[in-house]
This record gives sequence, structure tokens and C-alpha cells, in this order.
Amino acid sequence: MERSHYKFWPKRLPHGITVPATSLWDNLETSARRYPGKAALVFFGRIFSYHDVHQQALRLAARLQSLGVRKGDRVMLDMQNCPQLVIAHFAILRANAVVVPVNPMNRAEELKHYISDPDAKVAITTADLAGDIAKASNALPVNQRLAHLVVTHFADAFDPQSPEAAAMPAAWRDWLLGRHPLPALDGGTVTSWENALDTAAGPPPLEVGAADLAVLPYTSGTTGLPKGCMHLHSSIMHNAVASCVWGNATTENVALLVVPMFHITGMVSAMHSSIYAGATLVVMPRWDRDVAGRLISHWKVTSWTNIPTMVIDLLASPNFDQYDLSSLIHIGGGGAAMPQAVAQRLHEQFGLRYVEGYGLTETAAPSHSNPPDDPKQQCLGVPFMSCDARVIDPETLREMPVGEQGEIVMHGPMIFAGYWKRPEATAATFIEIDGKRFFRSGDLGRIDEDGYFFLTDRLKRMINASGFKVWPAEVEALMFRHPAIQEACVICAKDSYRGETVKAVVVLRATHKGQVSEQDIIGWCRENMAVYKAPRIVQFTDALPKSGSGKVMWRTLQEAQAD
Repeated sequence: MERSHYKFWPKRLPHGITVPATSLWDNLETSARRYPGKAALVFFGRIFSYHDVHQQALRLAARLQSLGVRKGDRVMLDMQNCPQLVIAHFAILRANAVVVPVNPMNRAEELKHYISDPDAKVAITTADLAGDIAKASNALPVNQRLAHLVVTHFADAFDPQSPEAAAMPAAWRDWLLGRHPLPALDGGTVTSWENALDTAAGPPPLEVGAADLAVLPYTSGTTGLPKGCMHLHSSIMHNAVASCVWGNATTENVALLVVPMFHITGMVSAMHSSIYAGATLVVMPRWDRDVAGRLISHWKVTSWTNIPTMVIDLLASPNFDQYDLSSLIHIGGGGAAMPQAVAQRLHEQFGLRYVEGYGLTETAAPSHSNPPDDPKQQCLGVPFMSCDARVIDPETLREMPVGEQGEIVMHGPMIFAGYWKRPEATAATFIEIDGKRFFRSGDLGRIDEDGYFFLTDRLKRMINASGFKVWPAEVEALMFRHPAIQEACVICAKDSYRGETVKAVVVLRATHKGQVSEQDIIGWCRENMAVYKAPRIVQFTDALPKSGSGKVMWRTLQEAQAD
């Protein structure tokens, strides 16, 4: 059936593409062979050529082999954005292994799962995070612990005396310039980045291809512990190549890389697509509006993938008039809707049309994107290249008419293979329609008369805080470890900046009433879980509403919060 959105499809593009039947490593190797001297990464003024990145990745792959990493082994990668993350990511792939990207905001209690569930024996991280990883590993049973930890300092990738380093925000100095002692890893070894790269050995033969497991990013859900999403080289490859084609990327692209690469969007739509294209990535370790303004101006950034709150923040900077955004030709992102007024200002002042997209960890980031020439505001866009997306009745699986709400489902080469060690969860998330295997997103939406998709609600219980997905069941499971908490129910509260934020309704144990404050609980949460998950609001109550079967009626609390 010819879908109505094809009327708005870029005329220069096919509806689907044929992608290389090779591994993701081949993309770096090809770009390094074609453009050895070209800038691949820029970090605080230091330029890493494609040759540099390729050679360091080869050496690290050789080191991983010497540490016992073999085909199919999972290697944990826990870093904020920096050149070492890109080098380590490709080194793991070159070692025929699987990248397990981990959110660097996770704390030791959360990190245990990312070591034990994928059976990781090797982790690569930055020195500021190494202590928490070692703490997590040391607390696990002996047979589940890490055997090796490779640790880098941010300053291994730039000159701390450079003018760019001198201009970094004061709040970043201790973090990026500090030298942290290497932690002790019980029963294992800890190797510095310098020593890890100091090897004359060659890497193992490349044995992986399109059909092999490449990346195991974790996503949370309604049942507590996060689940690993099995992505083959082919699914990541598709969206990396498709992102280049969709965005009209060339080797002359200069992309600002500030969306985190541990997240599927930064990993695929920014890192992998740029490496495939032979483009340049200007790397930011975390968001700062004035650093972003200076980098866009200085490096003549042409493409910026972001979340809308970043754009809002940059436009609000008192220094904004000092920045030159004239080089930008593509700007877009997702995770939250772009406010109409901000999109209008971008268009009127800079001629930029903000291109919103939509996707999940399971779909290798974009399953939908707005056509760059015909975007609609506050809209998910149209099904991405090679993707068949529909809106169905969640109960009958019947396709819904135009304008009517239903569950968004997708089929295509970007869809993941299934959940790691979770056959039941995998079976529950796929359905067959017209002989095709569709992924159930759990998001409710509608299609307009032009074939564009709009998000309307969620089937899944989830909070979207500035583009970060927070799953209440996971937060509750962590909160129950506090000795004062008898029961907790996490719900969504509105927030003027984050859009949504995390609120916890808590029943204290009788022994702790009057001894613990709401602020005490908030402080404990910030110490024991990633800061974006930690409740910003805590409300004490004597009892939680429950159903006849004893289940907490979270919807009752959520509806009361919305009133």
C-alpha cells in the first residue's frame, strides 16, 4: 500500500536503501584509508585524524585480545563524550566483541547489573568513574566480577595547557583536569590508557560481519531491571548510513557531538553516521551553552543533533549575540517536543527548520524523522528509510484510521534482534502483521492525513525528563534499599524546564518517622542513582492507594498529581 507520507518524501531519496554487508569496524577502516589526514575528532583544540583514531583503535583491540577478550564477549564502556570513547567503541568491535554502553551517571549500586547481566569481564572507563565501577565489581560474587579495568583520564586526549583548556568552564576544571588514582579491583587488573595502547602486538583477525552482535545498549521498562537490546552490526549500519543519506551528509560535514554517545541517538545518528561519512566530530563532554556557542562559531559546525532543551538554553544565553551560527545547515533531534516559539525563532533568524525525529533503543534511534524539506513542528515525522510503521489497536491489532489513537509499531532493518537473556520479554514485544515481524513501541500515537505521526500518550509507565527516559519501577527498586522506606511510588510531575520530572510518594517505616526528612531521601537518591533518575520531589504519606489484590494504584497518584 502506498503510504500518504510519500507525497512529502524528499524527491532526491529512495524509500529504502541497500547498506554495506560489512561490520561497523569497516566504516572506520575505510574512512581512515580514504582520508587519513582528515580531522575525525576535535576535543579542546586537539585534532585526531582518521589515521590517529584507526591506529589507536587497532592497538587497543590488540590489548583487549591480550586480556582474554574473544569473539562475542561483552565489554562494558562507561564514559562521557571524549575521543577515548570513540576509540574504545571501535576497538571493541575490532576485537570481535560486543560494546555494552553504560550511562556514566549510574552509580555503583546500578552498575552491578551492567557487569553481571551481560557477563562482562572487561570494562573501559574514565578515571572519575573507575572507583564506582570497581566498587560495584568488588561487591559482586567472585564469579561475576570484572577481571580487567582499563582507565583513561580526559586529559589523555588534550593538552591541559592549551588555550581551549584554559577557556573551559570553571565547573569542569577539577573533573576534566583532575588526576584520579587507579582503584583496586578485587581479583583483577587495572591498566592505564597509556599502557593499554603501548603494545606492538597486532589485533586478532576480523571475524565479525553484518549478522553478528555488535552493541548491547540497555533500556529500562515496567519491570525494574534494565534489559539489554541486541543490535547486530546490520541494524546499526542501516541507521548510520540512512542518517547520512537523510541529512545529505558529505565528508565536509562538521557535527557538534554533545548528545551522549552512550545513548543510542548519539552513538548511531552522530558517531557512527559521521565515521561512515568521513566527517568531523567536534566533541563536547557534557552540555554547556556557551561552550557550544563558541565551538559552533570557531569550527564552523554544519550539523547539530540535540535535544530541544539545549537549543532553548543556548538561545537564552546572555552571550548569544557573540556567537555565529551561520554555518549551521542542519539542526534537529528528539527526546522531547520543540516548543513552537523556539522553532519559529530558528527559522526566522537563521533560516533553520528544526527536524524532529523519534526512535527507541530497540530501533537504533530513528524509526521516524521529519523530512528535512517539509518538517512539521511537535511531530515525530514520517517512517524512516526502509521502515514500515503503523498505528494499531493494542487489543485487536487492527490498523487505525487516520486521526485515531493507537499503538505505534515498526518493522524494518533497524529493529533490534531481541532482549538479552529475556526470551519472554522478546516474545511479548513482537507481533506479526501481514507476515512481517513488528516491534511494539508501547507509545500511543496517531497519523494525520499527510501520513505524519504524532505522539499522544504512553502505554508504558515512563517519565521523560529533558529527553532522558526514567522508568519508575527501576527508581522504586533502588529506593527500597533505603532503610527508612517502607513503600515508594514514583510518578511524573510537570517541570517548566525539564518538561517532566520525577516525584516519589513515600511511606516511611514507623521506626524512622520524624527521623528522616524529604530532603534526606532526595540526597540519598542522588548518591545512589543517576542524577536524572533521582526524585526532585519527595512527598511523605501514611499509605499508598492499593487495589483489591494489593497492587499500588500508581495511576490514582498520577491523576491526583495532574489535577
